[in-house]
Amino acid sequence: MRKFLQRLLRKPVARLADKYSSRPDKRRVNAALNKLYKNITGNPPKRGLLIPFDAHHDKFVIFSDLHKGARDHSDIFALSEKNYLTALDHYYKEGFTYVNLGDSEELWENLFITVKRHNKETFEKEKLFLQRKAFIKVFGNHDLYWDNDPLAAVSLLQIYGEAIKVHEGVVLQTVINNKPLFIFMTHGHQGDLQSDGNWFSKWFVSNIWAPLQAFLELNINTPANNEMLKTDHNRIMYEWSAKKKDVVLITGHTHQPVFASLTHLEKLYAELMRAKKDNDIEKMNELQTQINFRQNKGDMIPDFNVYVPTYFNTGCCCFNDGDITGIEIEGSCIRLTKWEYNSRNESERFVLEEAKLETLANLA
Repeated sequence: MRKFLQRLLRKPVARLADKYSSRPDKRRVNAALNKLYKNITGNPPKRGLLIPFDAHHDKFVIFSDLHKGARDHSDIFALSEKNYLTALDHYYKEGFTYVNLGDSEELWENLFITVKRHNKETFEKEKLFLQRKAFIKVFGNHDLYWDNDPLAAVSLLQIYGEAIKVHEGVVLQTVINNKPLFIFMTHGHQGDLQSDGNWFSKWFVSNIWAPLQAFLELNINTPANNEMLKTDHNRIMYEWSAKKKDVVLITGHTHQPVFASLTHLEKLYAELMRAKKDNDIEKMNELQTQINFRQNKGDMIPDFNVYVPTYFNTGCCCFNDGDITGIEIEGSCIRLTKWEYNSRNESERFVLEEAKLETLANLA
């Protein structure tokens, strides 16, 4: 019966998916981000948290896009779980506040009860931050359940042992060198036709439309699995943040790390240009090898015209090699970090990029 329904419905559903796809629309994205930022920074905040913080002493780690599943063949988080658990141990011991920036649970393809059963250890680790009042959970498009399902509050109570609120965004507020800096964090699906809208449309997508596409084994057209959409999405997010005074934007959604408005591949190209200028042959060869590696893994170069350090993307916790990436804010610095398995299959942390927050405050 399933194969019959797949043959019958796949083509018409694919046409609808293409018509109402999640291609980013600049006007819709700008309107959605403006509305959310205004709602969070308003008095009182409506759709998220406004948190004053001390840039010298407070610590935050931001992860997104785990897509915790059922530990089956389609569970893209399974390989990364050990890295994620090791990272949480590290950040808990070091006194970080953990911001989970959405798509933590894959609830388009799985029932909540299934995700709950197969991810008990990750929920227990997250609960430790919550007990210390150092856990902030944001919803994304693949876990819209937390925002629109009547049973969401009960589900959260079951996995965390206490009632918590899941937000659409968070704004961290600080002052550096007598200048204000607002770090605006949200999942990044805002403005997508498939993922953002009124209560009913979001309920329909998460409870009817997405499960239907999963049943029909359609490749759901989102920035996470379409390289051109990643590029378009990051460009639009960058352009929104570049126009805002004293605001830095951090999102997830695309699964592509971005640091200070540049992807890692772009930074390698910039270093290559400098090495060519200095006629540093050894450095040029080293960088070209890294560039070839990133391109072979499918990385593309977003066509940014200006490089103002106002946009960051966490990447994801479900790379196909088990790596996870995230953003740290600590000691007046912001970092892009990666956790990967070494030759002994142990998890290790690496700093990929780092900058002083004051450089963002001066240019934002």
